[in-house]
Amino acid sequence: MADFVFNIAKGRVAEFYNRVDSNDPANSALVIVVIDAGGETDDNMRDADTLAALLATTADEVTNTNYARITLTDSDLAAFAPDDTNNRVDLDFADMTFSNIGAGDAWTDVVVCYDPDTTGGTDSNIIPLTCHDYEVTPDGSSLIVQIASAGFYRAS
Repeated sequence: MADFVFNIAKGRVAEFYNRVDSNDPANSALVIVVIDAGGETDDNMRDADTLAALLATTADEVTNTNYARITLTDSDLAAFAPDDTNNRVDLDFADMTFSNIGAGDAWTDVVVCYDPDTTGGTDSNIIPLTCHDYEVTPDGSSLIVQIASAGFYRAS
């Protein structure tokens, strides 16, 4: 398993991040979803065009006690700013804490998604952007997820 960008989001991750950061549309957000890949291959997962399609594979969203998706809005994101010195764009958000996660499902991956409308959308409207290895077996303690110290995505 490795970190990857979903095919539907290639060349688009920075734009989706910028849309959320700009609050355009007003109800857009990044949504953090934890999955148990269940033996599903990265190659099959990266073909999913929606979160619903991803969860229709053998990859399932975890159901541990106290788990809930994390929704990041414009106020949660670092300002979108190209790095002109290094000729790239690094995208980041604060480390995420999942509090008191009960035993049960094994966690294998964290998926960053774009939801254009958090008030009325469904998993069929949510676009998966990136997938990151995060292998842990919850035991009732809190889990802190840091995808990478430099950010969750780099366009160069």
